[in-house]
Amino acid sequence: MLQITLPDGSSREFPGPVSVHDVASSIGAGLGRAALAGRVTLPGHEPKLVDTSYVIGQDAQLAIVTAKDPEGVDLIRHSTAHLLAYAVKELFPDAQVTIGPVIENGFYYDFSYKRPFTPEDLEAIEKKMAELARKDEVVTREEWLRDDAVEFFKGIGEAYKAEIIASIPSNEAISLYREGDFIDLCRGPHVPSTGKLKVFKLMKVAGAYWRGDSKNEMLQRIYGTAWATKEEQAAYLTMLEEAEKRDHRKLGRELDLFHFQDEAPGLIFWHPKGWTLWQQVEQYMRKVYLDNGYQEVKAPQILDLSLWKKTGHWDNYAENMFTTESENRVYGLKPMNCPGHVQIFNAGLHSYRELPIRYGEFGQCHRNEPSGSLHGMMRVRGFTQDDGHIFCTEDQLQDECAAFTALLQKVYADFAFTEILYKVATRPEKRIGSDEVWDKAEQALIESLNRTGCQFEISEGEGAFYGPKIEYTLKDAIGRHWQCGTIQVDFSMPQRLGAEYVDASDQRKTPVMLHRAILGSFERFIGILIENYAGALPPWLSPEQVVVCCISEHFADYAAEVALSLKKQGFRASADLRGEKITRKIREHSMQKIPYILVVGEKERDTATVAVRVRGGGDLGSMPLAQFSQRLQQDIDTRRDVGAA
Repeated sequence: MLQITLPDGSSREFPGPVSVHDVASSIGAGLGRAALAGRVTLPGHEPKLVDTSYVIGQDAQLAIVTAKDPEGVDLIRHSTAHLLAYAVKELFPDAQVTIGPVIENGFYYDFSYKRPFTPEDLEAIEKKMAELARKDEVVTREEWLRDDAVEFFKGIGEAYKAEIIASIPSNEAISLYREGDFIDLCRGPHVPSTGKLKVFKLMKVAGAYWRGDSKNEMLQRIYGTAWATKEEQAAYLTMLEEAEKRDHRKLGRELDLFHFQDEAPGLIFWHPKGWTLWQQVEQYMRKVYLDNGYQEVKAPQILDLSLWKKTGHWDNYAENMFTTESENRVYGLKPMNCPGHVQIFNAGLHSYRELPIRYGEFGQCHRNEPSGSLHGMMRVRGFTQDDGHIFCTEDQLQDECAAFTALLQKVYADFAFTEILYKVATRPEKRIGSDEVWDKAEQALIESLNRTGCQFEISEGEGAFYGPKIEYTLKDAIGRHWQCGTIQVDFSMPQRLGAEYVDASDQRKTPVMLHRAILGSFERFIGILIENYAGALPPWLSPEQVVVCCISEHFADYAAEVALSLKKQGFRASADLRGEKITRKIREHSMQKIPYILVVGEKERDTATVAVRVRGGGDLGSMPLAQFSQRLQQDIDTRRDVGAA
């Protein structure tokens, strides 16, 4: 008898080989219908995700995957990508299919076609997808010889697919999946039939080079989303609508904060209001440095290429670096600040009694990001980091990591981010340093999170080339996740660059170097702030905290006097002395999302008061200027929003 063990520890016996679908059906008819795949673990093997048609021929552990499981949703999206390709081939037989992977919240598929797809085409394709799904055609897996598969796809005019298959080693099994008249290369697994694909929507068309190389043909990438339920998809589409309203690029123009232009791709032109916002963030972080034992430093923008070779950056990061030449010497424009901080550490001989030494810099960096990956402030070529490096002993390592996590939590809370996800990114395939050093570094990070009581995930192979790291991801007002902060343990770079301290036995030792950032890129973090608050920043961050509006020109002098008084108290205030109607002034300044609008007329002038309006339309009535100043100062001191006051 063949024994199948289920996740709850129970087991079922079968007289011979049995399919995943039959096991699911034996548990219950409902589960048999709901099953999308199985996670099979054979003795001595890792778990493997398989089709429901997969036949288990020996004792094994089995978990049935349904649409309620994250893996099940990925299967739905993967299979919907193939359904998209099926529909495109039905409507546009001359189109060639290439690749169609799952991405966050959806999928895409790249096509080669003689003309651009139109919005009307997308509508027709989505309609055809729904029609094919209703047919509930069985999805079957077939194994082919590689060369046979190459010839087959060449024969049906699918040159890209043939090229992909030809790049696969000849001794590997080639799996193809067939649904109706459509057949495609895929490792699988897939849903058992097209009828399982009920909730999907095509989103947009974009350009994408074949194999990501700008020298190759530009393909058309159709993006889509797919979900287990209509409710989940509706919630996602609502979130996208809200995200579009909050887009920092749109708000940056509307609020006159910054702009981009073609002459400086991936770089930002900061306007006065935007730079005021920047300064509030920088001044806050400067105080964080001072209050937590950091010494602020400043390292050069360019360093000789020989230094970047010593650190390992040139071997591992050269494609992302800008270079320049002068007097027959080649320099690298810094993509990160760490080598410069090691030079500052090396400028003097340090005792173990001085450690830990914490350097902080608002360091401007440049990275040669591909133009296609640039995205507003979220992905740029020039950026400033709240970058810091801690030089410590191995004994101090865990304490420093734990203290940094606590500090990061406080900073995020001050910016109103209270939900944080933690991931430990371990050694990548391309790295420097011995396995022994990596073991030590990874364990230190894991233990530091355990000590602070943080639940975390492991991201295998996602560490930096010089060391593992903790990635800190915050959650914004509409549920999106943004990875910002990081701390990285580095045993290699200090040794490569000759960093040393004198220990208690008067011996020279190499310190451990911690690379750490809380906000990460200032540009990106400010973009996140703008979107999180939908441009309505709390008073402590708002470029303009209050505007004073006179009802008519007769009271312009009093309005100017009030604004001047607020400025002298250190508030960011201005006066609107135009002869426009007060309703128009209020509307315009409300659209600029200014926290407070003060209205003054005859009554306010004669009683030395101001009529206070709160962003969002709230009317606080008249009050003495001193009372309003006290309220605004409390907003700033407590970092509260006007709506919470």
